[in-house]
Amino acid sequence: MRRDALEPLKRWKSSEDRKPMVLKGARQVGKTWLMKEFGQSCYQHTVYFNFDEEDELNSIFETNKNPQRIIELLSLIAGEKILPGETLVIFDEIQECPEALNALKYFKEKANEYHVIAAGSLLGTLLAQPKSYPVGMVNLLDVAPLTFDEFLEAMEPSLFTYYKTIQKEQPIEEIFHRRLLEVLNNYLIIGGMPECVASWLKYKDPAKVSQIQDELIQVYENDFSKHNGKVNSGRILMVFRSIVSQLAKANEKFMYGAVREGGRARDFEEAIEWLVSAGMLNRVYNVSKMEHPLAAFDKLDQFKLFVFDTGLLKHMAGVGNSAILLKSDYQFKGPLTENYVLQQLRGQFEVEPRYFSDKNSEIDFVLQYGTEIIPVEAKGGEDKSAPSFKRYVAQRQPEYALRFSKREYRQDGGITNLPLYLARKTRELL
Repeated sequence: MRRDALEPLKRWKSSEDRKPMVLKGARQVGKTWLMKEFGQSCYQHTVYFNFDEEDELNSIFETNKNPQRIIELLSLIAGEKILPGETLVIFDEIQECPEALNALKYFKEKANEYHVIAAGSLLGTLLAQPKSYPVGMVNLLDVAPLTFDEFLEAMEPSLFTYYKTIQKEQPIEEIFHRRLLEVLNNYLIIGGMPECVASWLKYKDPAKVSQIQDELIQVYENDFSKHNGKVNSGRILMVFRSIVSQLAKANEKFMYGAVREGGRARDFEEAIEWLVSAGMLNRVYNVSKMEHPLAAFDKLDQFKLFVFDTGLLKHMAGVGNSAILLKSDYQFKGPLTENYVLQQLRGQFEVEPRYFSDKNSEIDFVLQYGTEIIPVEAKGGEDKSAPSFKRYVAQRQPEYALRFSKREYRQDGGITNLPLYLARKTRELL
């Protein structure tokens, strides 16, 4: 499966101000595969070290601060000479050896000619602990589950070829529209976790995909207790398990009292921070004004939390496959659609998406594009009713207003209707 993240890695390789690269992202999103694939396709040699499997590696970093000496010892272990610019040095599960993580700064300062890339589970949670993290001394790249376009390329290469040709205001023929909607429905069920996608490609068995999703959720819940440090693991678990019911509420805003009766911010804010840092949840803040710059208007005490993979959220919510494939309307359709749209929008714009909500109106997402503010409505079907969204567009007449739905790609007055399957091309189509 081709991954979009290979492109920034190729740019990193040729960059003059390259620093050691650290891949962040939840467990099982494909970080190890990506590093090995990058090494194989872009370097003459690759050496791979896994700190979870090889405990004795730790002693090298515990006793040495000199990167040249570290390289000598690693060359001995690998059985081949590590060459600057020609060998990619991979450190996997680096969170198991804080000294190795810290050593990345010595590579930046004293041996930057060596190309070093590292990854690990829950690395984001270490960002909050500057002592163990070489802040400013590394490049960071977020790795997420497969986006819809990556999924489409893996499932239907010929349809992906058509999808790539879609340009601004180009009508989409009905036959392609229907086929792309079918793949979208499959994506909502399978999601973007590489193991789930690979299983579907090989077996086409929904029961197998469901089993993998079940096992992944168990792995994550076990991680909460294993890596929590100062944060109470029980509270992390409670927050994670409350997400489905939080999103099922009318306004979807995160309520501490919905995690536990009488719950307060001070009880759960560290747990939320941990889950967001670990890449497990995506947080979207409410803004008091839909104006540039959006971040200046964040209401830090009002936010929604979404799951990092839509397929996992669908599984956690217990939504049946038949509901997605056969019913035009089903319980949890709205939250699942919003989760999907957010997953595709993330990373496309410099500023992360926000949402707007007050007593009188609610806009699903708000994007900042240059100095333009773009209201976004996410609909799971062909329904067009969205009074707040329409009112905002009529009153403010923004340059762009986007409605994602299962309707075809077209202009409705001041609103651009984008089919849900084009969410990943949003910026390109503006």
